[in-house]
Amino acid sequence: MLSSPDPNKPNLLVLVGPTAVGKTALSISLAKQWNAEIISGDSMQVYRGMDIGTAKISPQEMQGVPHHLIDIHSPDEPYSAAEFQSGAEQLIADITARGKLPFIVGGTGLYIESVCYGYQFTDVQQDETYRAEMNDLADAFGTERLHELLLEADPNAAGRIHPNDRKRLIRALEVIRQTGKPLSKQDEKKNKESPYNLCLLCLTMDRAQLYARIETRIDQMVQLGLLEEVRNLLQSGYSSELPSMQGLGYKEIAAYLEGNVTLPDAVALLKRNTRRFAKRQLSWFRHMGDMHWIDVTPPSSEEERLDQINTIIRQTLGG
Repeated sequence: MLSSPDPNKPNLLVLVGPTAVGKTALSISLAKQWNAEIISGDSMQVYRGMDIGTAKISPQEMQGVPHHLIDIHSPDEPYSAAEFQSGAEQLIADITARGKLPFIVGGTGLYIESVCYGYQFTDVQQDETYRAEMNDLADAFGTERLHELLLEADPNAAGRIHPNDRKRLIRALEVIRQTGKPLSKQDEKKNKESPYNLCLLCLTMDRAQLYARIETRIDQMVQLGLLEEVRNLLQSGYSSELPSMQGLGYKEIAAYLEGNVTLPDAVALLKRNTRRFAKRQLSWFRHMGDMHWIDVTPPSSEEERLDQINTIIRQTLGG
């Protein structure tokens, strides 16, 4: 039995899904229909000058729909899940006060889930000495060694962090070192109930077709000037070692521009890494509760999908 929306809670519409599944176009249709403003739930689209590699929506594609948390940082300015959470929560309050529907769209699971369920992030300061030690360890024995250490100390966190994700592995180990508590204890601080009337939608697609779309998108990015975009960033003084430059599309092309790999190898690596990323995105969304799954595998029609989604929104949020 469906529960009625709580009149004391703001409504929040959320659309997630793996990269290249078709979130952007659908989000514009839904935003227009439901008088919504979109909050980007993408950890990379916050960076100015990083447009092609992040598949950032253009002003023309926005079709007049207000978008937030896009182009708010330079590539050398750090951005975190906690900062996203704070900004998104303020935006949700502001959008609601204007009589419109806040609508988070994106694919960064931790960021989006932190807002949906009110994570309380551990306030742990960076320990640069410890981080340098862990980076040296990874340089000597591979990032997999960091994953092994985390697996021993916090199996739950290790299961949710990719063995090659050096930054998050070191952060998880750093939290344990400073607090004596596993990072996965964050889940115990997650509210059992969302602070919002929450409507969670996740787009999914036949895996072979999704992977084909990913490869086509990457070919299009290269044609649109991905190499020039990365070259301009490097020439502007943004190091390839910056967290922002470790994003998909940037680290692979930077490796080519710096003479470490051939262009065909860089593009092939980008395609492989993006396929793996999409798989991890789906794994994350599967563990989130209350998710409505929308299969957008062709030849399903956009009209049918919109009818299905609009019914879910009405049943969940009212209206």
